[in-house]
Parts: sequence; C-alpha cells; structure tokens
Amino acid sequence: MIKPHPGARLPEAGEGKRGEEGYLGYLLRQAAGAHRLRMERGLADIAVTLPQFLVLTMLAAYPGHSNADLARVALLTPQTVSVIVANLERMGALARRPHAVHGRIQHLDLTELGVALLAECRARAHAVERDLTAGLSASEEQAIRRWLVRVATNEGAGKTAPA
Repeated sequence: MIKPHPGARLPEAGEGKRGEEGYLGYLLRQAAGAHRLRMERGLADIAVTLPQFLVLTMLAAYPGHSNADLARVALLTPQTVSVIVANLERMGALARRPHAVHGRIQHLDLTELGVALLAECRARAHAVERDLTAGLSASEEQAIRRWLVRVATNEGAGKTAPA
C-alpha cells in the first residue's frame, strides 16, 4: 500500500500526471469534465441542463428518430432521454404527435419555445467554444477536431498487447 507523504498536496489540473505527462485517456476525461462544467455554468441561468441541450440539439439535427436513436447520438441512456423528453415537454419545448401509420410510435417536434430555447443554448455553447479555441489557428483547431473524431471512431487503432 502506498501512503501519501505528510503535507503532500495533490496536483492541480495541468500539473504532474494531470498535466502534459499524464495519460491521454485521463487528460481527455479531465478536459471533458472541465468542458461540461463550463457548459453547465453557461446554461444555468436559463434552467437548461447540458443533457437537455444535447437532446434539443440532436432532435433538431435528426428529426423523426426514436428516443433510443437520440440517446445513442447524445451519448445518454434511453431511460435518461425519456426523462429529459418528459421534462422538455412539460416545459413546452417539445410536442409529441402520433405517427401517421404506427399508433404506438410518437414523433417529437420542437415547439416555437423549443426552437428559441435551442437558439439561446447554441449562443452560449458557441461562447464556450470560442473560449475553448482561443489562441488556436484554424488548422490547429481542425487537427484537434480530426483527432477527436479519430479517437471516437477508433479509426486506425492499432492492436497493442499489454506491456
């Protein structure tokens, strides 16, 4: 068992293993956590959660899909999306309408309030992203976007054996 040194402090973000010498996976998680916190703070005064913003975004981008489909693209569980959809409907941001052929299937549509709410959320998200990319050239930003997509899609991943 490793015991901490008396008086030793844990490193802040950007220091030690939480800095450039840390594992990439940990650094991605640390960055994602910091970004989520910034987004949550940016949306707080309009009473929208980050998962609600994600569902609004994906519903607007991919209309006509099921809750399960929305859950997959929003990186949420179907159960979470069901709760979010119910809350957004209660807020008046979403409306359900029956499917033209299948009685049990319901379509979700953004209402006028939902469209306006999404526009406000997007403006705040763009502000967070401007801060996030401040100081990067367009080519640096594109390289980061390309790398993140590659990480997410596992393109070109080698089969490495444990060391």
